[in-house]
Amino acid sequence: MYHFARRTAATTMTLAAATLLFTACSNDNSSSSSSSTTTTAESSSAAAGPTETKIQTPNGEVTVSGQVLAKYNEMGGASSPLGMPTGNSVAGPNGGSCQEFTGGAVCWSEQTGPHVVWGEIRKAWEGDGGVNGKLGYPLSDEKDSATGKESDFAGGTITWVNNQTTIHPK
Repeated sequence: MYHFARRTAATTMTLAAATLLFTACSNDNSSSSSSSTTTTAESSSAAAGPTETKIQTPNGEVTVSGQVLAKYNEMGGASSPLGMPTGNSVAGPNGGSCQEFTGGAVCWSEQTGPHVVWGEIRKAWEGDGGVNGKLGYPLSDEKDSATGKESDFAGGTITWVNNQTTIHPK
């Protein structure tokens, strides 16, 4: 009887996994009432991926789209350290935008591409005015340096070393 139960459980799990895989790979963009996100694919090419996702948050539905969505998905989406969006994207200078998430922000412009800013570096950057400040848009995601962490911006670099942030203007 034990072997029968194990085989039944294994078969059920395999069918469930196959169903999830098929559903995730499907071109059907309809959503059910239990779905927490919906995506809209570009009409020109399904291979280009979704261009917009609506995420149900405790504060209501929030849209993540375009370059911000691509970076958000690259980072791992809601299960990444970025977490859930806290509001819709906000327009920035030069046609770019930024979107806040519980664990950081994704900002992009045509000139810089999308990048993540978070933690103490984000606090220093925002204290300097964020995309509207002297540093402007991020040019890189946070990266390890020989002594800590750093992020490059259009107007300089911010380092985080020994629990202290320092802004290095260009």
